[in-house]
Amino acid sequence: MFIDRVVVEFSSGKGGNGCASFRREKFITKGGPNGGDGGKGGSVILVSTDNNSSLLDLKNRHKVRAEDGKNGMSSNKKGKNGEDEIIYIPAGTIIKSYPDERIMFDFDKEGMELEIAKGGRGGLGNAHFKSSTNRTPKFSQEGENGEIQKVLLELKLIAFAGLVGLPNSGKSTLISKISGAKPKIANYPFTTLHPNLGVVYRGFESLVLADIPGIIEGASDGEGMGLEFLRHIERNKLLVFMIDASGFENPEILKIFLMLRNELITYSPELLEKKYFIILNKLDLVVNEEQKLKIKELTDYCEKNDIEYINISAIKGDNLNLLKDKLFDYYKM
Repeated sequence: MFIDRVVVEFSSGKGGNGCASFRREKFITKGGPNGGDGGKGGSVILVSTDNNSSLLDLKNRHKVRAEDGKNGMSSNKKGKNGEDEIIYIPAGTIIKSYPDERIMFDFDKEGMELEIAKGGRGGLGNAHFKSSTNRTPKFSQEGENGEIQKVLLELKLIAFAGLVGLPNSGKSTLISKISGAKPKIANYPFTTLHPNLGVVYRGFESLVLADIPGIIEGASDGEGMGLEFLRHIERNKLLVFMIDASGFENPEILKIFLMLRNELITYSPELLEKKYFIILNKLDLVVNEEQKLKIKELTDYCEKNDIEYINISAIKGDNLNLLKDKLFDYYKM
């Protein structure tokens, strides 16, 4: 299961209390204070990793708590510090305040750390409070309470390029052909229920390509799977619009491209500032003049507006090496 939004309450551990005690030894009539300090409470630390691709591990952990510090003891013995709770999350996760969703931290690469809830300080034992005017302090300090942070974790996949298109445009087939990804492929809408990542190789070069689940008209307003997946496009450096050139689902392929572009602009105008080009897929199914006229309508529009496009057949493998070359050309820009 792919989970990309979870709300979790992180609580650090309370610091241990300091100890109030006095030396009690044979032949020593007036032992001084020897109460030890309390241990520090454990912190909750988030660490980003590429070995995790979903927030599933946190889906049912609505509350995560680190260990409390232990109390100090006599003979100046310090209490044990509480164990830190280290949570590994996917690189690409954004931490937002809850419920107002202000961005607090962006794990935009592997190996980043955030102490989301700092452990409480341990209390001082009474040995710390001995002075010339108070040689027998009978008090110690309580440990501090830990921090509590209720936050929203939102995952935005990190990939160089994202495939954007209607359901059944052939995105899953393409990513299975040019990468090692093995997405579910079937002839019905919304076969892809979560984004798939594939690594595309050319010699010793590689890049990451994301198959974004099908976007329909109204996605920016939450239609279909809407906002569930539009957020993942925000991290892509390159957008690749994939159009079913056969027109079997919808013959108005130019209108499809304009609709897809409009959904992205409506969701976030900055998306169309990214580099993009168009793939015309399923050319093997183009068999009549009406289909060819619709393709020409789109390609004329592309040429008029300096939009690059490439013709392929993902299922037959036609022009896939040419497509990979184009992807790597953009990767090097």
